[in-house]
Amino acid sequence: MLRRFAVFALIALAIAGCADLKAALTSHVDVAARAGSHELSSTQLAEMMNSANMPPQKELALAVASLWVNYQLLAQAAGRGDTLGDAKTADDAMWAQVAQRKLQRVLTEQMKGAAAPTAGDLEKAYEAGELLVVRHILLMADKNSLKPNQIDSVRRIADNIRKQATPANFVSLVTRHSADPGSKDAGGEYLWPTPQIPQMVPEFEQMSRTMKPGTISDPVQTQFGFHIIYRETYAEARAKFDSAYAGASRQKAESVWVSGIEKDANVKVKAEAAALVKQIAENVDMYRDNRTVLATSSKVDLRAARVAHWIAAFPPQMRIRQQLGQLPDSTIGDFLKSLIRNELLLRAADDARIALETSEIEQIRGAFRGSVMNTMGGLGILPAQLADSVKGGRDRNTVATATVNAYFEKLLKNEAQFIDVSEPLTIALRQKFEGSVAQSGIDRAVTLATELKAKADSTAAAAVPPSAVPMPGAAAPPSPAPTEPPPAAKKQP
Repeated sequence: MLRRFAVFALIALAIAGCADLKAALTSHVDVAARAGSHELSSTQLAEMMNSANMPPQKELALAVASLWVNYQLLAQAAGRGDTLGDAKTADDAMWAQVAQRKLQRVLTEQMKGAAAPTAGDLEKAYEAGELLVVRHILLMADKNSLKPNQIDSVRRIADNIRKQATPANFVSLVTRHSADPGSKDAGGEYLWPTPQIPQMVPEFEQMSRTMKPGTISDPVQTQFGFHIIYRETYAEARAKFDSAYAGASRQKAESVWVSGIEKDANVKVKAEAAALVKQIAENVDMYRDNRTVLATSSKVDLRAARVAHWIAAFPPQMRIRQQLGQLPDSTIGDFLKSLIRNELLLRAADDARIALETSEIEQIRGAFRGSVMNTMGGLGILPAQLADSVKGGRDRNTVATATVNAYFEKLLKNEAQFIDVSEPLTIALRQKFEGSVAQSGIDRAVTLATELKAKADSTAAAAVPPSAVPMPGAAAPPSPAPTEPPPAAKKQP
């Protein structure tokens, strides 16, 4: 989501531009962000937001400031000829990708010894309805839009179809009569509960659970209409059921094992942790090195910096930062437990000496190096791209910074394509170079931007000419007082 807001902010800035970008990037008053020797002032950030007619929101200010820091640090790396390609930098930056594969590996290894269900177990589970596989024919009859006589008409049609239905012709009846687009092409078939389909509407669910395999129900009325349900025999449902049941059994076994690890580790969440998590979600950059302990266990503690890294690793489309800001404290506690559970599993993987294959490691490192080269290349600051510029005696770092600033100016004018700085690249830059966003400076920028916007709105309102026709939402101006008619218009006696 940060990327999305950054793009919005920069597009908004492009509407009005910035009269003096260089001054905004080098001001030393009310610092909102730093990148090496460069500073972004709260005052200039507020003026940029106001000139672009941006909402004076902290989230937008943080997005712009963080993006500015990343671009400046990239320029510093390029100026030193550092493409961040060494193995340690890549491994540290791609920790989340490595962790994900280790978590998958440790669970797979643990489940290797788990006994697979036998054929008898599978059939018994099917008969018990642990997973349901049914087919149905839906005749639409919305109670809220149809009259009683219309619903009765649909009911009679459903009764007639039921009289014709047999296990042998059920699929063909689905093809001819069912109005359910979600299952018609699959012969009316559904399997649940699954993560995709955790449950069905109550009437449908209740009827399905009371049916024996191989039987067909009378029409069942739900909010959608009338359903004729056929619960398949185990022989008919075997292929789909066995695969789904094996997966569900494996997940259950994994959950039991993981819960045991968590219980043995005596995980405890600090009382004040929820408030701090919300602060981290609001400004990840500020907490990347924070050592405050949020949750404890007998094997590993969860610190604010690690929580910041986990939060930043979530894909933007999941909107995890926005969600954390709105969740109740109890739910945030569960979120922290899930993170420390991951840490415990990673510790278990290390204890079991589970490691990635050399080919996997090289693949991950290669992906990171490719990302760095693409980003630097897009900005025009690859060492090879800077080589010609420095031949005239100019300093490489100066050229790189000037190139990034020129790109940023074009971006503000909507004359350049937005170039994202990925989270792994952000990690690498923040570890190698000095860069930060100041919460107090961001807060001040938002306050100043709010004041500037209020002043601009007041000025705009004062500039609106008076009119006898009221503007939308405004009261009509008062009618002028009556005046004495001219002599020629007076009534003659």
